[in-house]
Amino acid sequence: MINKLYEKIKSYIKKNYKDIIIMLIIFILMLFPLPYYIRMGGGIININNRIEIANSYNSKGSFNLAYVSELRATPPTYLLSFIIPGWEKEPIDSYKVSKKETNNDIATRDKLYLKESNLNALKVAYTNAGKYLNITNNKYTIIYVDESVSEDIRIGDILLKADGKTINDLKEYKAIVSSKEFGDTIKLTIKRNNKEQEVYIKVKKIENQKLTGIALINIYEYTANPNIKFNFERDESGPSGGLMLALSIYDKLVNNDITKGLKIVGTGTIDADGNVGEIGGIKYKLMGAVKAKADVFLSPSGTNYKECIELKRKNNYNIKILEISTFKEALEKLENI
Repeated sequence: MINKLYEKIKSYIKKNYKDIIIMLIIFILMLFPLPYYIRMGGGIININNRIEIANSYNSKGSFNLAYVSELRATPPTYLLSFIIPGWEKEPIDSYKVSKKETNNDIATRDKLYLKESNLNALKVAYTNAGKYLNITNNKYTIIYVDESVSEDIRIGDILLKADGKTINDLKEYKAIVSSKEFGDTIKLTIKRNNKEQEVYIKVKKIENQKLTGIALINIYEYTANPNIKFNFERDESGPSGGLMLALSIYDKLVNNDITKGLKIVGTGTIDADGNVGEIGGIKYKLMGAVKAKADVFLSPSGTNYKECIELKRKNNYNIKILEISTFKEALEKLENI
């Protein structure tokens, strides 16, 4: 029985091998990744599903993150982007800050930006709600390595010491760099994969300044009361949800429903002082909010807001758009809806 089946398959392949090869080639070409991402209208994420706070208050409405949908371009999706409205091509290289970066470097940096954004949102929300938050440790983490840096330094490395001095503030690192001459070497103690190691980096002349070709952000550790837990998924990254996360945390900490029963969607970075920053892909996020039938869309002030208003007028969107520059301004405008 098995032998007869084998002979039939063998005979079929011999008679049709040219067609089979052509089909395989077409299949491979259909899946072949191109150096582009296809961006399109995104969706929203209810932040209630991403944070847990002990003894928190519940609201009738919701705060939601807006996100952009992306997929890696293949020949079919690349061609469809010329036909389908709202599908736009974005070169992969545009995601790189330096030419030497890999896709893994980009993903690592986006995760770090998400973590920094979460911590900034946490600090802003707890401070404004009058709740306890104590920063217990700072981790100065590398998020950028210039292509001129030949030393073994990677995005995600944690800077512990420079020339044997523990770095407790980024000003201390900058002071050490400033004290050197061009071409001098600084010994860095870093932590990578929970292991300490020493690397050496040269002081370079970049834009007429003494620099080492790396950039760092502060990822701090904390204790909070009430306790909070973040539950973001592995494929969620980036800093653009900072404002909405801060509002959602604050809403759970105070006995006052600041949502007023509305579905509120928005975007914007947030720093530790509550300032809201602009983001990319704002039109896709507004499109996602409209598709989800949101009542209100919060946009960073400036260019982002102007683009949202123009898109609303052009497409006759039925959604209220608020221009936001700070966390406190967001609270005030939501109070006056």
